Amino acid sequence: MKKLINNPRAVVEESVQGFGLAYPDLVTVSTDPTFITRKDAPVSGKVGLVSGGGSGHEPLHAGYVGVGMLDAAVPGAVFTSPTPDQILPATLAANSGAGVVHIVKNYTGDVLNFETAAELAEAEGVSVRTVLVNDDVAVEDSLYTAGRRGVGGTVLVEKIAGAAAERGDGLEAVAAVGERVNANVRTMGVALSACTVPHAGTPSFDLAEDEIEIGIGIHGEPGRHRIPMENADGITDRLLEPVLADLGITSGDRVLLFVNGMGGTPLSELYIVFRRAAQVLAERGATVERSLVGNYITALEMQGCSISVLRLDDEFTELWDAPVHTAALRWGV
Repeated sequence: MKKLINNPRAVVEESVQGFGLAYPDLVTVSTDPTFITRKDAPVSGKVGLVSGGGSGHEPLHAGYVGVGMLDAAVPGAVFTSPTPDQILPATLAANSGAGVVHIVKNYTGDVLNFETAAELAEAEGVSVRTVLVNDDVAVEDSLYTAGRRGVGGTVLVEKIAGAAAERGDGLEAVAAVGERVNANVRTMGVALSACTVPHAGTPSFDLAEDEIEIGIGIHGEPGRHRIPMENADGITDRLLEPVLADLGITSGDRVLLFVNGMGGTPLSELYIVFRRAAQVLAERGATVERSLVGNYITALEMQGCSISVLRLDDEFTELWDAPVHTAALRWGV
């Protein structure tokens, strides 16, 4: 294993320290327990947004703390849920009196720990609502979830719900927007290679040189099937078809197309995937009105990508276009 680390057990701590030093104008890093907040948190009168999960998916979630997105992010150990004693102070720090929305990916540990923290926050007088993200069409159940996993759609939920909170929507309205985004986005991914968790020191699964895993999870969970390597167009079709079928995309639909890298795939290859996905959508009569391409929810250095499609309406488009200023997403400010 060759990685730019010191102690494998200190990866998250040192990474979060470095993130705070890199973006002191945007965030404040709290330690013991560890969580990250907007520099100006809590923002008076605004619904707070908090998300988190295992580290190793950067820039998710810390990279989305800032104006127009999250008020706080809670990083767990690599591929491991943060604990309630991290989530609770982050929730309290994000609360300005208007309540807090938790955005939670559908993994058992995340769900249970955020649920516990929400109960503790409610006991301290903070109203909490939870948006559960479960956009992965690859599997219905796995060892890590009950139901579908939360993957690339998480970024879109955080952006659009974050914009709703920034414009002044109330607690129930912000949660409802987040739930509506989740209901209209689907994702599927592929792995060309495994990643190596630092404290494990070996690849998380085995893939032969000529194999790929279709429907992989962001922690290396098994997908739908393992097949021989194909060209980019063939792989893109395999990822996109289940997404479009599940969403029921038809002629006249407007969509946001999001091609996400898993951490080890060059942008040039992601654009090749986007090219084919855009062609397929055009053939279906759908219009790609908004796009996002890059490494936005990763699995350490895994080679591969995911494709997310969000059905747009006027409100989603307006909220997507709204100003955002974070380490990983910024426009309109």
